[in-house]
Amino acid sequence: MENVVAKILLPTPASVLAPCLVNHLNLRWYVMVRGKTVIEKIENTTSRQVTFSKRKGGLFKKARELGVLCDAQVGVLLFSNTGRLYDYSNSNTGMKSLLERYQQVKEGQQFMSASAEAKFWQAEGERLRQQLHNLQENNRQLLGQHLSGLGLEDLSGLEKQLETSLHNIRLAKDQLMIDEIEEFNKKGNLVHQENVELHKKLNIIHQENIYLQTKLNGQPEANGVITSSSSHCSIAARDGANLVRLELSQPHHAERGEEPESPTLGYGEICVL
Repeated sequence: MENVVAKILLPTPASVLAPCLVNHLNLRWYVMVRGKTVIEKIENTTSRQVTFSKRKGGLFKKARELGVLCDAQVGVLLFSNTGRLYDYSNSNTGMKSLLERYQQVKEGQQFMSASAEAKFWQAEGERLRQQLHNLQENNRQLLGQHLSGLGLEDLSGLEKQLETSLHNIRLAKDQLMIDEIEEFNKKGNLVHQENVELHKKLNIIHQENIYLQTKLNGQPEANGVITSSSSHCSIAARDGANLVRLELSQPHHAERGEEPESPTLGYGEICVL
């Protein structure tokens, strides 16, 4: 018998053949990357109409697929920039019945929304009234009224609340008194400083008065004779806002025949303006 040699041809995967073919034919692969589309108005009229037609067809296709896959009633209304109407509906009764159903559901939702809002505000008003009643009752109890219905625990809690309130009131009172005392101390310090300044000015005036008195006692008389015993020579010196009045008095020597003595200088009053 002749030997039979059978050759079994197995299909070669494309993943194995592709690199070999590429290397053999020295081909280059180019990867095409689609850029991001900018969503903005298309200025070119022709391009805009073409894009509108393509996008409209895609939109209606997606609406039809949504209705089939999800068993939903879908309606699409579309107006072009020229005012032309395009619509799609998968309802057996057409777009009109779908719009009527939409209007009924919309009105029902609005009515339910208004009713829910009214119930919410009604509950909110009731809550506020109850809160006001509780506050009024608590206020009466703090004033010592309506205590007959309270137990020992409630009375103890009310007593602690009053003690806490009294403690806070005393703290506020003490702090207010401390603030007032500090304010009085500040004012007292200001008055003391003003008093010190006034004493300094009085000392300066007193020194100037002594200087003027010494200067007048050391000067000879201008005329040599005093005509009247009761005459007074007044000398006024002003230092800023302070007025010093000096009175020069001399006794009458002509009638007694005595020799005139040196004049004596004294100051009767000091006026501080």
